[in-house]
Amino acid sequence: MSECNHDCSSCSSKCGEEKQDMRLPANEYSSIKKVIGVVSGKGGVGKSTVTSMLAVAAQSKGFQAAILDADVTGPSIPKAFGIHQRAQGDEQGLFPAESKLGIRIMSVNLLLEKEDAPVVWRGPVISGVINQFWQEVIWGDVDYMFVDMPPGTGDVPLTVFQGLPLDGIIIVTTPQDLVTMIVKKAYNMAKLMNIPVLGVIENMSYFECPDCGKRHNIFGESKIEEIARELGVPVLARLPIDSKTADLTDKGAAELVNTDVLNALIDKLAD
Repeated sequence: MSECNHDCSSCSSKCGEEKQDMRLPANEYSSIKKVIGVVSGKGGVGKSTVTSMLAVAAQSKGFQAAILDADVTGPSIPKAFGIHQRAQGDEQGLFPAESKLGIRIMSVNLLLEKEDAPVVWRGPVISGVINQFWQEVIWGDVDYMFVDMPPGTGDVPLTVFQGLPLDGIIIVTTPQDLVTMIVKKAYNMAKLMNIPVLGVIENMSYFECPDCGKRHNIFGESKIEEIARELGVPVLARLPIDSKTADLTDKGAAELVNTDVLNALIDKLAD
């Protein structure tokens, strides 16, 4: 076999062809500056809570924030913000719901007749819904869109990685050893898809005693710094176990959660 001369006339490898760009255009009435995916390799690490906190921090600093709830089978974002009405639309598209602070939100729960109805759909249908959220929702002018991704590395994360113009992802984890392996899976998937990994947020990192101020590692010693060094990414934040945060989120008052620890991160994303 002769060597390819880069015009592919002497071989069948077609090495000169560029990879097809599968990213989808947003709705014509939407202008979104940055799209950040919030991912985790497994459920139960507080990914949706962190997504909510990131949006609240951005909105509080004067940016227009939005959340695309891509966790279609486990949508919790509307409840965290106390939003229970159904989404409205017209011939031009769907309108996102807005929180009290003005964060724009779209979730499958805003389309169901009953918000506790199960979403028993196969992967391709779920992927189609996410693409519709991106293309058919009139987001308007948005500085930061945070995409609350479903856990794992299956069809839906693949849809988001390929179809949305992600500026990067943030991986949410907890201190347990099992999660260490899962973080690496999420990182490796992002690298495989050429998506920048902005860093790692460790949730439920420690518990601080309200009486003595001593920190207790409920889930064991954190290995987040070691993992971050191995992967070559920064630790963006370490969030404590906080019953007040959980209580406010359960009551639909996510915008009252203290997000000071994330302010520096929002400033960094703005650079």
